[in-house]
Amino acid sequence: METRVQIRKGGRLVVPVKLRKALNIKAGDEIVARLENDSIRLIPVQQAVKLAQKAVRQYVPQGVSLVDELIKARREEARGE
Repeated sequence: METRVQIRKGGRLVVPVKLRKALNIKAGDEIVARLENDSIRLIPVQQAVKLAQKAVRQYVPQGVSLVDELIKARREEARGE
């Protein structure tokens, strides 16, 4: 889906309703604005989190919980203090 939008006074940009509906974006939701290859990419925060999780997941062995590993490391650090 593609549409044209105009930058308004103060640099404001209005996301057209058909795009907001397609991404389930509502007033007050946060969007990540990312500069990519001389373009601006707007990503809903929930989607940005999913993309980050996917990027990290490729480096974590199957069955390993990063949360459990972090808790374990913090407990070991606390014992050493």
